[in-house]
Amino acid sequence: MTQSTPLRLAMIGGGPGSMIGAVHRFAARMDNRFELVAGVFSTRPESNRETASQLRLDAKRCYDSYEALIAAETERDDGARVVAITTPNYLHYPIALACIEAGLDVICEKPMTVTLAEAEHLAERVAARQVRFVLMHNYCGYPLVQHARECVQRGELGRIRSLQVEYLQEWLSEIPSADNKQADWRLDPKRAGSAGALGDIGTHAFQLACFISGLTPEAVSAELTCQVPGRVLDDNVQALLRFEGGATGMLWASQTAPGFENALRIRVVGEKASLEWAQENPNELWFSPLNQPRQRITRRGDWFSDTTGASVRVPPGHPEGYLEGFANLYQALAADVATASQGGWLPDVSTGVDGLKFIAATLRSDQSNGVWTPLNGGPTS
Repeated sequence: MTQSTPLRLAMIGGGPGSMIGAVHRFAARMDNRFELVAGVFSTRPESNRETASQLRLDAKRCYDSYEALIAAETERDDGARVVAITTPNYLHYPIALACIEAGLDVICEKPMTVTLAEAEHLAERVAARQVRFVLMHNYCGYPLVQHARECVQRGELGRIRSLQVEYLQEWLSEIPSADNKQADWRLDPKRAGSAGALGDIGTHAFQLACFISGLTPEAVSAELTCQVPGRVLDDNVQALLRFEGGATGMLWASQTAPGFENALRIRVVGEKASLEWAQENPNELWFSPLNQPRQRITRRGDWFSDTTGASVRVPPGHPEGYLEGFANLYQALAADVATASQGGWLPDVSTGVDGLKFIAATLRSDQSNGVWTPLNGGPTS
């Protein structure tokens, strides 16, 4: 079922210099399921108005603050129903909380908040207000990631023995230029929080491992480093993971790895078979059964499940990737609204809480010289 008119969307953040804001806008338009009707794109009034003008937005619905946007849009008969939050990390919590209390559905960039206490409070308020909350872990929107998850669920790998996930980038291998807005706030603990690469890309790797495997992580042993002199927040993370049922894992996230552009890769090893997927080549998945040849699985919607097939837009051999991954989360949210359902595969507020538990435990482990630390509580030894 498809809603007869697009969902009315507001955006907070995503102004000049924001890569992610433009990505959200592309994704929201891709399936004609959303219409951008309001926004606060920058704290700088001139930049805010300029962005609204470029987007051909009604000037009266370009607001000076998120408080003004929420107050005005909730009073309109044609007001925004969903709010996309694309700001630096430290603003996620207050904006999301205000939207939730106003009864608005939320799409939020990750990490959901900068502290675990904030994340748990948002989860409580989402449950109390019965709103939808989507956390933008876009990589689980890739069709072959969803297919990999279904392979695990069907038992094709048998019991999971180990996972290896890595997310490597090179863009912070040197001190960035002063006008690099993306680096500026990510390297500032006042705006990014206490986690650097850990919060920015380590959470993506962690969520991908949990999403595909279906396993719950129990403990982490980690070391965080600042590989560029003078840097305050971590730019390299190496962690060992213990999962329920005895599975073990390794996670490496680095933004100081020359030669790696956006190298997110995962391997899931079971007793009967293994899976391997890489974001930079997202339209193929390798399935390797025990004692049999490796199988290259391509993105063919004609034999996917209905859920995974809904994420495929073009015929086999026509590449799909990053933008479509974002769009699949938007599309799934619109489908939930249209059918008055909730849940499914979308990353939600509980995913955000899990991510903050991972961040908090990893930071504690690092501060304790890598001691094994449970995701719920203090060090294990």
